[in-house]
Amino acid sequence: MQLGMIGLGRMGGNIVRRLMKNGHTAVVYDKDAKAVSSLASEGATGGSSLEDFVKKLDKPRAVWVMLPAGKITETTIDALTRLLEPGDTIIDGGNTFWQDDVRRGQALKEKGLYYIDVGTSGGVWGIDRGYCMMIGGDKTVVDRLDPIFKTLAPGIGDIPRTPGRDNSDPRIENGYIHAGPVGAGHFVKMVHNGIEYGLMQAYAEGFDIMKNANIEALPEAHRFDLNLPDIAEVWRRGSVIPSWLLDLTSSALAKNETLDTYSGFVEDSGEGRWTVNAAIDEAVPAEVLTAALFARFRSRKEHTFAEKILSAMRAGFGGHKEPDQHPDPKRQDAPDIIKPKA
Repeated sequence: MQLGMIGLGRMGGNIVRRLMKNGHTAVVYDKDAKAVSSLASEGATGGSSLEDFVKKLDKPRAVWVMLPAGKITETTIDALTRLLEPGDTIIDGGNTFWQDDVRRGQALKEKGLYYIDVGTSGGVWGIDRGYCMMIGGDKTVVDRLDPIFKTLAPGIGDIPRTPGRDNSDPRIENGYIHAGPVGAGHFVKMVHNGIEYGLMQAYAEGFDIMKNANIEALPEAHRFDLNLPDIAEVWRRGSVIPSWLLDLTSSALAKNETLDTYSGFVEDSGEGRWTVNAAIDEAVPAEVLTAALFARFRSRKEHTFAEKILSAMRAGFGGHKEPDQHPDPKRQDAPDIIKPKA
């Protein structure tokens, strides 16, 4: 089956490679001509412009847009809309806000075009592992494009089957789902990424606690000098908290136990915020996901104005003065711990 791909970065380029490796054909376009020529040398058909790209696609056309969410995706889809014909399909495989999908889907439907949103998880490893996909859109179109989705998906692999799912949609066990109408795919992917924030923060905090288990503020008998790479590795094998995120953590610690090549400045790509906003709209408590998002905000700041307010209040009600020199928290006396009664 043929697919057009716009956006040949780490994800878009590897999606094309996985498809071509499994017998599909691809027409590709990117503003970076080198990215186009690179994939053309591997067997794809390159487009020199958006117009040339569209002309080289077989009808009915299927165009996958794999660009960062926001203005660049919006302008690209607007331009495509003017070039495509009724019956053609635009697939947004990036991390677009689901309400933008709903708006676009309605606008394109009026022009006779189909719109499919695909929440795509798998990152740079997807070319080998496959991509878990959460798809929103018209059932007829999703079914027609199934050969593309099936090839990109990870497949059943060696994961044991879940009892009681014998009569369920077989696509689920293969790693992709038609989640619902336009917008549903990116909504599910949004929540997926919000959960990812929480999982990552939980691992990060746990390892931080273990890293600081030997600080001088603790009684000597309560200090532990723990081997974090070994702990990460043993948790991967038979514990109740294994995951691909833990696999990546173990790999990183094995290469550099101190992680001193990282600054700890952690970006957020939008989905965490959207997930928290959805929780607010639905009046659903989401304490862990919200705290994980705020932890990322905090990672990008030094001392904030809020902390100055705290110091000012402490000085006002108790005469507490800030130290002239900031003490090393690892050498500060820990507060007395109230121990449980024997």
